[in-house]
Amino acid sequence: MTPIYTAIATVKGGRGGHAETEDGKLKVDLAFPKELGGNGNGTNPEQLFAAGYGACFGGALDKVARERKRPLKEIWVTPHVSIGKDSDGGFSIAVELHVRLPEVDRATAEELTHAAHQVCPYSKATRGNIEVKLIVEN
Repeated sequence: MTPIYTAIATVKGGRGGHAETEDGKLKVDLAFPKELGGNGNGTNPEQLFAAGYGACFGGALDKVARERKRPLKEIWVTPHVSIGKDSDGGFSIAVELHVRLPEVDRATAEELTHAAHQVCPYSKATRGNIEVKLIVEN
């Protein structure tokens, strides 16, 4: 891969700390969710991953739709990122990508969603590493 853009963020204090991007456009306090024993008074890595994956997948949907001469005005992607114990005694994540494309029929929405899953950089990065389930809600 030849980098075109590199995002840089510094996190101090891990899950209970603070994260900030190099350009200062993102500044968030981090906290364990209540379900993991924290106070929930900040965002967490799963929420940040969900937002990033959703934005990236939406971009991939837009790309494949335009390439197929089916440009979309509305693209809704709602990732559900779960964390839980794995069989090794550690933690693992899983993702459900809920997709809604109200302008097209269900078959077209499914076709575009599966095509986007092949080109989205987040999907490529997670493929074979974590479970990612596609759910078309048209």
